[in-house]
Amino acid sequence: MVRIIFSWRMLVTFFLGVSSGIPLLVTGSTLQAWMTDEKINLAVIGLFSLVGLPYTVKFLWAPFMDRYVPPLLGRRRGWMLISQILLMLAIGAFFLVRPAESPWIVAFLAVLVSFFSASQDIVVDAYRRELLSDEELGLGSSLAVNGYRLGMLISGAFALFLADRIPWNYVYLLLAASLLIGIITTCLAPNREGQVIPPKSLREAVIEPFIDYFKRMGAFEILAFILLYKIGDVMAGSMTTPFILKMGFTKTELAAVVKTFGIFATIAGGLIGGILLIKLGLCKGLWIFGILQAISTLSFSALASVGAYHSVLVATVTFENLTGGMGTSTFTAFMASLCNKRFTATQYALLSSLMGIPRVIVSSPTGFLAERLGWVHFFIFCTIAAIPGLVFLLRFKAWQGESRPISETTAARERNELFTEP
Repeated sequence: MVRIIFSWRMLVTFFLGVSSGIPLLVTGSTLQAWMTDEKINLAVIGLFSLVGLPYTVKFLWAPFMDRYVPPLLGRRRGWMLISQILLMLAIGAFFLVRPAESPWIVAFLAVLVSFFSASQDIVVDAYRRELLSDEELGLGSSLAVNGYRLGMLISGAFALFLADRIPWNYVYLLLAASLLIGIITTCLAPNREGQVIPPKSLREAVIEPFIDYFKRMGAFEILAFILLYKIGDVMAGSMTTPFILKMGFTKTELAAVVKTFGIFATIAGGLIGGILLIKLGLCKGLWIFGILQAISTLSFSALASVGAYHSVLVATVTFENLTGGMGTSTFTAFMASLCNKRFTATQYALLSSLMGIPRVIVSSPTGFLAERLGWVHFFIFCTIAAIPGLVFLLRFKAWQGESRPISETTAARERNELFTEP
Protein backbone atom coordinates (compact mmCIF):
# COMPACT_ATOMS: atom_id res chain seq x y z
CA MET A 1 0.00 0.00 0.00
CA VAL A 2 2.83 2.42 0.88
CA ARG A 3 4.47 1.72 -2.50
CA ILE A 4 1.23 2.56 -4.30
CA ILE A 5 0.62 5.73 -2.27
CA PHE A 6 4.07 7.09 -3.09
CA SER A 7 4.09 6.03 -6.73
CA TRP A 8 4.66 8.81 -9.26
CA ARG A 9 1.08 8.57 -10.54
CA MET A 10 -0.31 9.11 -7.04
CA LEU A 11 2.09 11.98 -6.32
CA VAL A 12 1.05 13.67 -9.57
CA THR A 13 -2.60 13.20 -8.57
CA PHE A 14 -1.87 14.75 -5.17
CA PHE A 15 0.02 17.80 -6.48
CA LEU A 16 -2.56 18.47 -9.18
CA GLY A 17 -5.13 18.40 -6.37
CA VAL A 18 -3.09 21.08 -4.58
CA SER A 19 -3.08 23.20 -7.73
CA SER A 20 -6.86 22.82 -8.07
CA GLY A 21 -7.47 23.76 -4.43
CA ILE A 22 -5.47 27.00 -4.35
CA PRO A 23 -7.79 29.20 -6.48
CA LEU A 24 -11.03 28.38 -4.64
CA LEU A 25 -10.42 30.48 -1.52
CA VAL A 26 -8.66 33.19 -3.53
CA THR A 27 -12.14 34.32 -4.57
CA GLY A 28 -13.89 32.80 -1.54
CA SER A 29 -13.26 33.27 2.17
CA THR A 30 -9.85 34.90 1.71
CA LEU A 31 -11.39 37.59 -0.48
CA GLN A 32 -14.22 37.88 2.07
CA ALA A 33 -11.65 38.52 4.81
CA TRP A 34 -9.97 41.22 2.70
CA MET A 35 -13.35 42.85 2.05
CA THR A 36 -14.27 42.63 5.75
CA ASP A 37 -10.99 44.38 6.56
CA GLU A 38 -11.98 47.19 4.20
CA LYS A 39 -15.36 47.63 5.96
CA ILE A 40 -17.50 46.39 3.06
CA ASN A 41 -20.96 45.40 4.34
CA LEU A 42 -22.15 41.79 4.70
CA ALA A 43 -24.74 42.03 1.91
CA VAL A 44 -22.07 42.91 -0.68
CA ILE A 45 -19.74 40.21 0.67
CA GLY A 46 -22.52 37.64 0.29
CA LEU A 47 -23.27 38.77 -3.28
CA PHE A 48 -19.60 38.30 -4.19
CA SER A 49 -20.17 34.54 -4.04
CA LEU A 50 -21.76 34.99 -7.49
CA VAL A 51 -18.28 35.43 -8.99
CA GLY A 52 -18.00 31.65 -8.69
CA LEU A 53 -20.68 31.07 -11.35
CA PRO A 54 -18.16 29.54 -13.79
CA TYR A 55 -17.83 26.56 -11.42
CA THR A 56 -21.55 25.85 -11.90
CA VAL A 57 -21.56 25.97 -15.72
CA LYS A 58 -18.16 24.49 -16.56
CA PHE A 59 -19.85 21.59 -18.35
CA LEU A 60 -20.67 24.09 -21.13
CA TRP A 61 -17.06 24.30 -22.33
CA ALA A 62 -15.81 20.91 -21.06
CA PRO A 63 -16.63 19.27 -24.46
CA PHE A 64 -14.31 21.71 -26.24
CA MET A 65 -11.46 20.70 -23.94
CA ASP A 66 -12.30 17.08 -24.71
CA ARG A 67 -12.37 17.61 -28.46
CA TYR A 68 -9.48 20.00 -29.22
CA VAL A 69 -5.78 19.41 -28.57
CA PRO A 70 -3.39 22.28 -27.71
CA PRO A 71 -0.11 22.31 -29.67
CA LEU A 72 1.99 21.64 -26.56
CA LEU A 73 1.95 18.65 -24.13
CA GLY A 74 -1.12 16.99 -25.63
CA ARG A 75 -4.83 17.22 -24.88
CA ARG A 76 -4.95 16.95 -21.08
CA ARG A 77 -1.60 18.37 -19.99
CA GLY A 78 -1.76 21.08 -22.63
CA TRP A 79 -5.07 22.44 -21.31
CA MET A 80 -3.80 22.12 -17.74
CA LEU A 81 -0.73 24.23 -18.52
CA ILE A 82 -2.76 26.91 -20.32
CA SER A 83 -5.30 27.23 -17.49
CA GLN A 84 -2.58 27.31 -14.81
CA ILE A 85 -0.62 30.09 -16.53
CA LEU A 86 -3.78 32.17 -17.00
CA LEU A 87 -4.70 31.56 -13.37
CA MET A 88 -1.34 32.81 -12.21
CA LEU A 89 -1.75 36.02 -14.23
CA ALA A 90 -5.32 36.63 -13.02
CA ILE A 91 -4.49 36.13 -9.34
CA GLY A 92 -1.36 38.25 -9.68
CA ALA A 93 -3.48 41.10 -11.08
CA PHE A 94 -5.09 41.53 -7.62
CA PHE A 95 -1.79 43.15 -6.64
CA LEU A 96 -2.90 46.23 -8.59
CA VAL A 97 -6.34 46.79 -7.01
CA ARG A 98 -8.24 47.25 -3.73
CA PRO A 99 -11.84 46.08 -3.11
CA ALA A 100 -12.94 49.36 -1.47
CA GLU A 101 -11.62 51.50 -4.34
CA SER A 102 -12.29 49.27 -7.38
CA PRO A 103 -15.02 46.74 -6.47
CA TRP A 104 -16.07 46.13 -10.09
CA ILE A 105 -12.49 45.46 -11.20
CA VAL A 106 -12.05 43.10 -8.25
CA ALA A 107 -15.27 41.33 -9.23
CA PHE A 108 -14.09 41.01 -12.84
CA LEU A 109 -10.74 39.56 -11.78
CA ALA A 110 -12.52 37.17 -9.41
CA VAL A 111 -14.71 35.92 -12.28
CA LEU A 112 -11.60 35.37 -14.42
CA VAL A 113 -9.96 33.40 -11.62
CA SER A 114 -13.11 31.29 -11.24
CA PHE A 115 -13.29 30.63 -14.99
CA PHE A 116 -9.65 29.57 -15.32
CA SER A 117 -9.89 27.56 -12.09
CA ALA A 118 -13.01 25.74 -13.33
CA SER A 119 -11.19 25.02 -16.60
CA GLN A 120 -8.26 23.55 -14.70
CA ASP A 121 -10.66 21.39 -12.67
CA ILE A 122 -12.27 20.01 -15.83
CA VAL A 123 -9.04 18.74 -17.29
CA VAL A 124 -7.44 17.65 -14.00
CA ASP A 125 -10.47 15.48 -13.18
CA ALA A 126 -10.40 13.93 -16.66
CA TYR A 127 -6.62 13.38 -16.56
CA ARG A 128 -6.84 11.70 -13.15
CA ARG A 129 -9.50 9.31 -14.42
CA GLU A 130 -7.33 8.39 -17.42
CA LEU A 131 -4.09 8.22 -15.41
CA LEU A 132 -5.34 5.76 -12.80
CA SER A 133 -6.68 2.24 -13.17
CA ASP A 134 -10.09 1.33 -11.76
CA GLU A 135 -8.39 -0.28 -8.76
CA GLU A 136 -6.37 2.89 -8.06
CA LEU A 137 -9.24 5.33 -8.52
CA GLY A 138 -10.50 5.24 -4.93
CA LEU A 139 -7.08 5.91 -3.43
CA GLY A 140 -6.27 8.47 -6.12
CA SER A 141 -9.51 10.36 -5.49
CA SER A 142 -8.74 10.46 -1.76
CA LEU A 143 -5.24 11.85 -2.42
CA ALA A 144 -6.65 14.38 -4.89
CA VAL A 145 -9.17 15.61 -2.30
CA ASN A 146 -6.46 15.86 0.36
CA GLY A 147 -4.23 17.74 -2.07
CA TYR A 148 -7.17 20.03 -2.78
CA ARG A 149 -7.50 20.68 0.94
CA LEU A 150 -3.80 21.47 1.20
CA GLY A 151 -4.22 23.95 -1.65
CA MET A 152 -7.04 25.56 0.32
CA LEU A 153 -4.71 25.68 3.32
CA ILE A 154 -2.26 27.71 1.23
CA SER A 155 -4.86 30.18 -0.03
CA GLY A 156 -6.74 30.19 3.30
CA ALA A 157 -4.65 29.86 6.46
CA PHE A 158 -1.34 30.88 4.91
CA ALA A 159 -2.91 33.90 3.24
CA LEU A 160 -4.68 35.02 6.44
CA PHE A 161 -1.50 34.55 8.47
CA LEU A 162 0.39 36.75 6.01
CA ALA A 163 -2.41 39.34 5.89
CA ASP A 164 -1.81 40.20 9.56
CA ARG A 165 1.79 41.02 8.63
CA ILE A 166 1.91 42.33 5.06
CA PRO A 167 -0.59 44.19 2.80
CA TRP A 168 -3.27 42.10 1.11
CA ASN A 169 -1.95 42.99 -2.37
CA TYR A 170 1.35 41.25 -1.62
CA VAL A 171 -0.52 38.26 -0.21
CA TYR A 172 -2.25 37.79 -3.57
CA LEU A 173 1.06 38.13 -5.40
CA LEU A 174 2.43 35.24 -3.35
CA LEU A 175 -0.72 33.21 -4.00
CA ALA A 176 -0.17 33.70 -7.73
CA ALA A 177 3.37 32.36 -7.36
CA SER A 178 2.06 29.27 -5.55
CA LEU A 179 0.52 28.11 -8.87
CA LEU A 180 4.04 27.06 -9.86
CA ILE A 181 3.21 23.82 -7.98
CA GLY A 182 0.71 22.92 -10.68
CA ILE A 183 2.77 24.15 -13.61
CA ILE A 184 5.83 22.10 -12.62
CA THR A 185 3.70 19.00 -11.95
CA THR A 186 1.95 19.33 -15.30
CA CYS A 187 5.23 19.56 -17.18
CA LEU A 188 6.61 16.44 -15.43
CA ALA A 189 3.39 14.39 -15.36
CA PRO A 190 3.12 11.14 -17.39
CA ASN A 191 1.81 11.46 -20.93
CA ARG A 192 -1.46 9.54 -21.24
CA GLU A 193 -2.24 10.46 -24.84
CA GLY A 194 -3.56 7.46 -26.75
CA GLN A 195 -4.80 5.67 -23.61
CA VAL A 196 -8.37 6.88 -24.20
CA ILE A 197 -9.86 7.53 -27.63
CA PRO A 198 -10.98 11.20 -27.79
CA PRO A 199 -14.23 12.29 -29.47
CA LYS A 200 -13.89 12.36 -33.23
CA SER A 201 -16.19 15.36 -33.69
CA LEU A 202 -17.53 18.29 -31.70
CA ARG A 203 -21.01 16.77 -31.91
CA GLU A 204 -19.74 13.58 -30.30
CA ALA A 205 -17.97 15.58 -27.58
CA VAL A 206 -20.98 17.78 -26.82
CA ILE A 207 -24.05 15.59 -27.23
CA GLU A 208 -23.16 11.95 -26.57
CA PRO A 209 -22.02 12.41 -22.92
CA PHE A 210 -25.40 13.89 -22.05
CA ILE A 211 -27.34 11.25 -23.99
CA ASP A 212 -25.33 8.56 -22.22
CA TYR A 213 -26.06 10.03 -18.79
CA PHE A 214 -29.77 10.78 -19.21
CA LYS A 215 -30.51 7.24 -20.43
CA ARG A 216 -29.80 6.06 -16.91
CA MET A 217 -32.41 5.23 -14.31
CA GLY A 218 -33.20 8.13 -11.97
CA ALA A 219 -30.96 10.57 -13.86
CA PHE A 220 -32.94 13.68 -12.86
CA GLU A 221 -33.41 12.53 -9.28
CA ILE A 222 -29.67 12.04 -8.96
CA LEU A 223 -29.01 15.55 -10.28
CA ALA A 224 -31.43 16.96 -7.70
CA PHE A 225 -29.70 14.95 -4.97
CA ILE A 226 -26.27 16.25 -6.01
CA LEU A 227 -27.65 19.79 -5.95
CA LEU A 228 -29.18 19.48 -2.47
CA TYR A 229 -27.01 17.05 -0.47
CA LYS A 230 -24.50 19.59 0.85
CA ILE A 231 -26.60 22.74 0.48
CA GLY A 232 -26.98 23.46 4.19
CA ASP A 233 -23.30 22.82 4.86
CA VAL A 234 -22.27 25.10 2.00
CA MET A 235 -24.64 27.94 2.99
CA ALA A 236 -23.26 27.93 6.52
CA GLY A 237 -19.68 27.72 5.26
CA SER A 238 -20.12 30.78 3.04
CA MET A 239 -20.62 32.96 6.14
CA THR A 240 -18.20 31.20 8.51
CA THR A 241 -15.32 33.63 7.97
CA PRO A 242 -17.37 36.85 8.50
CA PHE A 243 -19.14 35.16 11.45
CA ILE A 244 -15.90 34.32 13.26
CA LEU A 245 -14.43 37.76 12.64
CA LYS A 246 -17.65 39.47 13.75
CA MET A 247 -17.60 37.35 16.93
CA GLY A 248 -14.35 39.09 17.85
CA PHE A 249 -11.71 36.53 16.93
CA THR A 250 -8.55 37.80 15.19
CA LYS A 251 -7.42 36.86 11.69
CA THR A 252 -4.54 34.91 13.25
CA GLU A 253 -7.02 32.90 15.32
CA LEU A 254 -9.10 32.39 12.21
CA ALA A 255 -6.00 31.17 10.36
CA ALA A 256 -4.83 28.92 13.21
CA VAL A 257 -8.14 27.32 14.13
CA VAL A 258 -10.31 27.39 11.01
CA LYS A 259 -7.88 27.52 8.10
CA THR A 260 -5.08 25.39 9.56
CA PHE A 261 -6.43 23.08 12.26
CA GLY A 262 -9.76 22.91 10.45
CA ILE A 263 -8.14 21.82 7.18
CA PHE A 264 -6.26 19.02 8.93
CA ALA A 265 -9.50 17.98 10.63
CA THR A 266 -11.13 17.86 7.19
CA ILE A 267 -8.30 15.73 5.81
CA ALA A 268 -8.63 13.39 8.80
CA GLY A 269 -12.39 13.28 8.25
CA GLY A 270 -11.86 12.38 4.60
CA LEU A 271 -9.54 9.50 5.50
CA ILE A 272 -11.84 8.26 8.26
CA GLY A 273 -14.83 8.54 5.93
CA GLY A 274 -13.00 6.58 3.23
CA ILE A 275 -12.16 3.78 5.67
CA LEU A 276 -15.69 3.63 7.10
CA LEU A 277 -17.16 3.69 3.61
CA ILE A 278 -15.58 0.31 2.86
CA LYS A 279 -17.69 -1.20 5.65
CA LEU A 280 -20.82 0.94 5.34
CA GLY A 281 -21.33 1.15 1.58
CA LEU A 282 -22.39 4.29 -0.28
CA CYS A 283 -26.01 4.44 0.85
CA LYS A 284 -25.35 4.15 4.61
CA GLY A 285 -22.32 6.41 4.30
CA LEU A 286 -24.33 9.16 2.62
CA TRP A 287 -27.05 8.88 5.27
CA ILE A 288 -24.77 8.87 8.32
CA PHE A 289 -22.33 11.52 7.15
CA GLY A 290 -25.14 13.72 5.82
CA ILE A 291 -26.87 13.73 9.21
CA LEU A 292 -23.57 14.46 10.98
CA GLN A 293 -22.97 17.39 8.60
CA ALA A 294 -26.35 18.88 9.53
CA ILE A 295 -25.66 18.49 13.26
CA SER A 296 -22.25 20.15 12.86
CA THR A 297 -23.90 23.14 11.16
CA LEU A 298 -26.25 23.45 14.13
CA SER A 299 -23.23 23.55 16.46
CA PHE A 300 -22.38 27.01 15.11
CA SER A 301 -25.63 28.25 16.66
CA ALA A 302 -24.26 27.09 20.00
CA LEU A 303 -21.05 29.03 19.40
CA ALA A 304 -23.07 32.14 18.52
CA SER A 305 -25.09 31.71 21.74
CA VAL A 306 -22.21 31.26 24.19
CA GLY A 307 -19.90 33.90 22.70
CA ALA A 308 -16.25 34.14 21.64
CA TYR A 309 -14.72 31.32 23.69
CA HIS A 310 -11.63 29.85 22.08
CA SER A 311 -12.29 26.32 23.32
CA VAL A 312 -15.84 26.36 21.92
CA LEU A 313 -14.52 27.61 18.58
CA VAL A 314 -11.98 24.78 18.43
CA ALA A 315 -14.59 22.14 19.30
CA THR A 316 -17.11 23.51 16.78
CA VAL A 317 -14.61 23.79 13.96
CA THR A 318 -13.18 20.32 14.66
CA PHE A 319 -16.60 18.69 14.58
CA GLU A 320 -17.73 20.61 11.49
CA ASN A 321 -14.58 19.84 9.51
CA LEU A 322 -14.41 16.18 10.50
CA THR A 323 -17.99 15.57 9.39
CA GLY A 324 -17.52 17.73 6.30
CA GLY A 325 -14.50 15.64 5.29
CA MET A 326 -16.45 12.43 5.77
CA GLY A 327 -19.34 13.73 3.71
CA THR A 328 -17.09 14.99 0.92
CA SER A 329 -15.18 11.70 0.59
CA THR A 330 -18.46 9.79 0.30
CA PHE A 331 -20.00 12.31 -2.07
CA THR A 332 -16.91 12.26 -4.31
CA ALA A 333 -16.99 8.46 -4.45
CA PHE A 334 -20.67 8.59 -5.41
CA MET A 335 -20.08 11.05 -8.27
CA ALA A 336 -17.09 9.11 -9.58
CA SER A 337 -19.27 6.01 -9.71
CA LEU A 338 -21.67 7.76 -12.09
CA CYS A 339 -19.22 8.53 -14.89
CA ASN A 340 -18.75 6.63 -18.11
CA LYS A 341 -14.96 6.61 -18.59
CA ARG A 342 -15.35 7.50 -22.26
CA PHE A 343 -17.02 10.82 -21.36
CA THR A 344 -15.41 11.54 -18.00
CA ALA A 345 -14.47 15.19 -18.63
CA THR A 346 -17.94 16.32 -19.65
CA GLN A 347 -19.98 14.09 -17.35
CA TYR A 348 -17.88 14.84 -14.27
CA ALA A 349 -17.97 18.54 -15.15
CA LEU A 350 -21.76 18.35 -15.29
CA LEU A 351 -22.04 16.64 -11.92
CA SER A 352 -19.45 18.79 -10.14
CA SER A 353 -21.02 21.92 -11.66
CA LEU A 354 -24.30 21.01 -9.98
CA MET A 355 -22.41 20.36 -6.76
CA GLY A 356 -21.03 23.92 -7.00
CA ILE A 357 -24.38 25.66 -7.51
CA PRO A 358 -25.18 25.96 -3.78
CA ARG A 359 -21.76 27.51 -3.14
CA VAL A 360 -22.35 30.19 -5.77
CA ILE A 361 -26.05 30.91 -6.23
CA VAL A 362 -27.71 29.71 -3.03
CA SER A 363 -24.90 31.23 -0.95
CA SER A 364 -25.35 34.68 -2.49
CA PRO A 365 -28.24 35.75 -0.19
CA THR A 366 -26.63 34.32 2.97
CA GLY A 367 -25.34 37.77 3.93
CA PHE A 368 -28.88 39.15 3.87
CA LEU A 369 -30.16 36.16 5.84
CA ALA A 370 -27.45 36.49 8.49
CA GLU A 371 -28.22 40.20 8.93
CA ARG A 372 -31.97 39.66 9.27
CA LEU A 373 -32.11 36.37 11.18
CA GLY A 374 -29.09 36.85 13.40
CA TRP A 375 -26.32 34.29 13.65
CA VAL A 376 -28.15 31.77 15.87
CA HIS A 377 -31.25 31.51 13.66
CA PHE A 378 -29.18 31.70 10.48
CA PHE A 379 -27.32 28.49 11.32
CA ILE A 380 -30.58 26.82 12.38
CA PHE A 381 -31.98 27.74 8.95
CA CYS A 382 -28.91 26.19 7.27
CA THR A 383 -29.44 22.99 9.28
CA ILE A 384 -33.05 22.73 8.11
CA ALA A 385 -31.88 23.32 4.51
CA ALA A 386 -29.94 20.03 4.69
CA ILE A 387 -33.09 17.92 5.10
CA PRO A 388 -34.31 17.80 1.43
CA GLY A 389 -31.04 16.27 0.24
CA LEU A 390 -31.30 13.52 2.85
CA VAL A 391 -34.89 12.79 1.80
CA PHE A 392 -33.67 12.00 -1.74
CA LEU A 393 -31.58 9.17 -0.28
CA LEU A 394 -34.82 7.24 0.16
CA ARG A 395 -34.56 6.67 -3.61
CA PHE A 396 -30.97 5.41 -3.50
CA LYS A 397 -31.80 1.72 -3.88
CA ALA A 398 -33.93 2.52 -6.91
CA TRP A 399 -30.87 4.17 -8.50
CA GLN A 400 -28.39 1.45 -7.59
CA GLY A 401 -30.09 -1.67 -6.35
CA GLU A 402 -29.12 -3.10 -3.00
CA SER A 403 -26.35 -1.06 -1.35
CA ARG A 404 -23.08 -2.97 -1.17
CA PRO A 405 -19.77 -2.21 0.56
CA ILE A 406 -17.17 -0.58 -1.64
CA SER A 407 -13.80 -2.25 -2.14
CA GLU A 408 -11.04 -1.96 -4.67
CA THR A 409 -12.05 -5.24 -6.26
CA THR A 410 -15.74 -4.33 -6.64
CA ALA A 411 -15.51 -0.61 -7.43
CA ALA A 412 -15.39 -1.09 -11.18
CA ARG A 413 -18.29 -3.55 -11.17
CA GLU A 414 -20.42 -1.20 -9.04
CA ARG A 415 -19.88 1.64 -11.47
CA ASN A 416 -21.12 -0.57 -14.30
CA GLU A 417 -24.10 -1.85 -12.28
CA LEU A 418 -25.08 1.48 -10.76
CA PHE A 419 -28.03 2.18 -13.02
CA THR A 420 -29.13 -1.31 -13.97
CA GLU A 421 -32.46 -2.69 -12.81
CA PRO A 422 -32.26 -4.45 -9.43
